[in-house]
Amino acid sequence: MASTTSSKNRPSAEKTLILWKQYRVTNDPALRDRLVLTFAPLVKFIVYRKVREMPARCEVEDFISCGLEALIHSIDRYDPSKGATLEQYAWTRIHGAVLDELRRLDWAPRSVRRWERDMDKAVEEFTALHSRRPSNDELADAMGVTVEDLRKRRDEIATSDLTSLNSLVMGDDDNSIERVDTIASTDQELDPEHAAGKTAAKERFRQAFALLSQREREIAVMLYVQNLTLAEIGEVLGVSESRVCQIHGQMKKTLREQLADDAELMQLVA
Repeated sequence: MASTTSSKNRPSAEKTLILWKQYRVTNDPALRDRLVLTFAPLVKFIVYRKVREMPARCEVEDFISCGLEALIHSIDRYDPSKGATLEQYAWTRIHGAVLDELRRLDWAPRSVRRWERDMDKAVEEFTALHSRRPSNDELADAMGVTVEDLRKRRDEIATSDLTSLNSLVMGDDDNSIERVDTIASTDQELDPEHAAGKTAAKERFRQAFALLSQREREIAVMLYVQNLTLAEIGEVLGVSESRVCQIHGQMKKTLREQLADDAELMQLVA
């Protein structure tokens, strides 16, 4: 309850009400700022109580900002005739705003979160009673569901637990490791085995290419490196386009024969 956050330095409810009334009469921003500073610790208290329920990707500062905004609104909308003190009213508004923000950021259905709370409670009660954690059969029995249903609910809870790839999994001031650094890459270019195979394939192709005639190698360079057309290559070599096409076809046939036993390896540089 709000009294948990009471401080010796905090004004009494009566003094706070007097300050609030002065603000309502004068609309002096300085008076409102004094009220905000008075109850700012209340915002932090509520937010840090909810920290464990916040998704890992969320920043606590965002929730504190949300709570401070709710505090300011509560000061402007407070009605002492309703019977609650300003602190009680502010507590309700801040707590509600933080919960709303949590729900907004959580894509999982409320039923999943309810199952998660019930499961945690059942585990705590069993552990307190038996001094050990329950097995799947025991937990399912305690919750009145089948083991299959329990596994299904656990999968739903696990799926709902999103986390930021930039969250720290370990680290200190000098060295830190983010979650993204622990995920295996799917980029084959970063796979040492793939890189070694690709290097071997290129070397094997160079060996086969070296066995071609000088004319075939010249045509290959002009066609695949310099991007000349068959007609342009014919002009450079002083032969017809059809002759260039013939030599090119023979070149490809020769390479296929040379590399026939390395077809699987050649796929790495295809």
